[in-house]
Amino acid sequence: MEHTRKQEGFAEERLFVLPDYMQTELSRSELTRDLFVSDIGYFPQARHHYRERPEGSNAHIFIFCSDGEGWIEQNHEKSVTLTQDQLAVIPANTPHRYGASTQAPWSIYWFHLHGDHVPAFLHLYGMDAGPVQLPIGAQTEFRDVFHQCYVLLSDKTYSLPVHTHVSQSMRQLISSIGISAGKTAKDKKREQYLELAIRYMNDRLEGSIKLPELAKHIGLSKQHLILLFKEETGFPPIDYFLRIKIQKAAQMLSLTGLSMKEIAASIGISDPYYFSRLFKKMTGSSPTTYRNVPKG
Repeated sequence: MEHTRKQEGFAEERLFVLPDYMQTELSRSELTRDLFVSDIGYFPQARHHYRERPEGSNAHIFIFCSDGEGWIEQNHEKSVTLTQDQLAVIPANTPHRYGASTQAPWSIYWFHLHGDHVPAFLHLYGMDAGPVQLPIGAQTEFRDVFHQCYVLLSDKTYSLPVHTHVSQSMRQLISSIGISAGKTAKDKKREQYLELAIRYMNDRLEGSIKLPELAKHIGLSKQHLILLFKEETGFPPIDYFLRIKIQKAAQMLSLTGLSMKEIAASIGISDPYYFSRLFKKMTGSSPTTYRNVPKG
């Protein structure tokens, strides 16, 4: 594979590199030492962009391709293509090289992260296993957080509170991307079934539901529905339905002056004594005690 090499300098680029002494300070600060940004930038339509580090970098390199495409090679293995809306991470101390496509040069947002928590994030969310496709919501969040952090770092380079805020913002971004991009089609389908079932329950809080009807409504067998709820919520469907009722009752106890009988009736329980016993079983306190505990 042939590449015209150009390491730096693109029209309308953004580039920020933290001074070494500030990196040392952040590596010692209790609130930033486990994760902080040292470099951050944006290279639009970066024709001939090329970077090579035979010994790797002391930072973990995040590259998000917002347009066009490029390639990344790690540990002298076969290069991987990075296309539009994909995020790739090069772990620290990994020999690598990368560059823009000749035909459709990439536009990339990138940043370097340091700290002992970064490898744990990468492993937890599988970001060290190859490029991941970012959903639309994650793409928007990435750009928003990037721009916010870039401006803060550029304007207030020497502010420890700003670096601390940027560190927390990056933690949030990585975990959010990891959750949204790491879900398989099967995971998303399970979520859809669960959301449909819970919506069905919420629409019927004043009455009762039967398991066969709920299963038929969302298109699962009773056995699969029970298994889904136990794995995702820890409770069988009907038990979960009762907990939604009690949660609703708790809100009404806190926010209204309705009597116990009225609240019980509003969630489909005609016997206020049964309501009281059920409420105490699930919350640990009686409705009266719960109502009298100061909130907020």
